[in-house]
Amino acid sequence: MNTAQFAARSAYQGNSVATATPGQLLVMLFERLVLDCERGLRALIAEDHQAAHTHLVHAQAIVTELQSSLEVDGMPAGRELLSLYGYLQRRLVHANVAHDPSAGKEALLLSRQLCDTWRTAARLAASTEGADR
Repeated sequence: MNTAQFAARSAYQGNSVATATPGQLLVMLFERLVLDCERGLRALIAEDHQAAHTHLVHAQAIVTELQSSLEVDGMPAGRELLSLYGYLQRRLVHANVAHDPSAGKEALLLSRQLCDTWRTAARLAASTEGADR
């Protein structure tokens, strides 16, 4: 990718984030979590421990952000979701520390399920907001 392509891509991504709804931002965050889990799992399988560490640590940082921004008492099943995020975090740490692809695969599957769930919720919220206007 040349400099002009990189600059155009960066501008597009910046605009996407700046104009996204809160639901869309959450979905973007989960999509990045899934990407990090995919990359981390591939690196674990290839026994590239440094690459696995980089991707899994980034995934852990995303989960930490999700945990810290969750309004536990402000939503139905907030405590249960916090517990689920905690479980995901533990699987990511285990995959990283023990170089365990099975834990990485479990984290990836859970991340995909959460991403799909939040994507559906964001879509429903957007359609509800559109109907209210």
